[in-house]
Amino acid sequence: EKPSWSQTPVSRDDFVYLPTAKYAIKSPYLPSAMSNAGNYIISLGDMCRWLGEKAEEFGVEIYPGFAVSEDIIVDNKGRMVAVKIRDQGVAKDGHQKANYEQGVKIYGKQIILAEGARGSLSLEVAKRYNLNAGRCPSKFSLGVKEVWKVSPEVSDPGHVTHTVGFPMDYMSYGGGFIYHMDDNLVHLGYVTGLGYTNTNMSPYMELQKYKTHDMLRHLLEGGKCVGYGARVINTGSGYQALPSVAFPGGMLVGDAAGFLNVLKIKGTHTAMKTGMLAAESAVADISDGAKPGYVSSRYEHAMKDSWVYKELYVIYVRNIHPAFKTGLFSGLGYGAFWLLSKGREPWTFKWSKDDAARTRKEKKCKAIDYPKPDGSKLTFDLTDQLPLTGVDHEADQPSHLKIKPGMEKFPKEVSFAQYEGPEQRFCPAKVYEYDDEGKLTIHAQNCIHCKTCSIKTPGHFIQWTVPEGGGGPQYGSM
Repeated sequence: EKPSWSQTPVSRDDFVYLPTAKYAIKSPYLPSAMSNAGNYIISLGDMCRWLGEKAEEFGVEIYPGFAVSEDIIVDNKGRMVAVKIRDQGVAKDGHQKANYEQGVKIYGKQIILAEGARGSLSLEVAKRYNLNAGRCPSKFSLGVKEVWKVSPEVSDPGHVTHTVGFPMDYMSYGGGFIYHMDDNLVHLGYVTGLGYTNTNMSPYMELQKYKTHDMLRHLLEGGKCVGYGARVINTGSGYQALPSVAFPGGMLVGDAAGFLNVLKIKGTHTAMKTGMLAAESAVADISDGAKPGYVSSRYEHAMKDSWVYKELYVIYVRNIHPAFKTGLFSGLGYGAFWLLSKGREPWTFKWSKDDAARTRKEKKCKAIDYPKPDGSKLTFDLTDQLPLTGVDHEADQPSHLKIKPGMEKFPKEVSFAQYEGPEQRFCPAKVYEYDDEGKLTIHAQNCIHCKTCSIKTPGHFIQWTVPEGGGGPQYGSM
């Protein structure tokens, strides 16, 4: 059955360099690895809802509104055998309210984690079982996105554009995207690599500045922004940072492990395939008599024998993101070399710093000139966009954004004093706010679960945990 929403086939595919806010240079050649020929432009939210319905038709039980906590339930040999649903009905001060319900444990012979990038439970599992031993730190990017209803005169269903250059400085990693869908809808956004060094950078404001380019200004003139959202993606794991994907009692699939093709900026296809491989491996293992808590070497082998491993780690992308470490032009230059090598170069770039460690102290950084939001036509204040996410959390509950034990003084004495509190700029939901004295206020109710704070905060002093089930952004057709 062909879903009704897969009706916008890609009809035109452009890669454009934006040297300034006025000029655009279209690449005359698009490598096949970057081509979207044969693809469809869809809403991932619509796709997931449709897949959920189909899964339930096959007897799969889905429990929306129940969040899995970061607790790892193990047996007497330390093997993961269950997950625990987060307690519900706990007040902000910790007491149990009238509607309190203790979270139940759900057991399984294999726990397959598909949390996406920087999943909170996946992170704890990786630490407990040392899944990242000998690997480079993962690299992440924050994608900030808007959906616009544009004039019919400029709507071009099926037209896909990816850009590099303006407004990003040449030493940072990032780029824009513009997807034309049916019904005069345009999905556009900007992806900012979180390894940027300037503490004054704001990924949200990079998107606002991006829209001031003449190419986008012309597209959006007379239109209306109808959607907003943000989420981190894993844009630099590569072979160098791929964790062990099987552990005692479970497996990692999709972006929980880093299966995103950074060259294509796509991970849906690899997430689906690794999910299928994990399911097939689990069925085969259990049919062979495997007991709860086993390590599925079958899944590890199946993944490395699949086209996923070939696409991401052998042929295509292991050196693409690292090549941008010394700037845009060196990255593009390496991309040109890649056209000849096809990823078969005998070397592999490595790195030791995570994204947070790359941030420079404020005194070493230049101010960034961002446009003042016009508030209604093209650029917006973040507080005006937040309602478009539909974000909603139970007000009377403990904050799911916690300062780690022993780091209570870190926000004021380090993050604010040395870095001018970068979390108040990189957060795309205005969760973090410092006063003039350096006191940090956390507006957890604004959180749209992008996970940036668990990646980019100096010293990693924020621990992101799941809120009460059902809380968070309520995206429509994003």
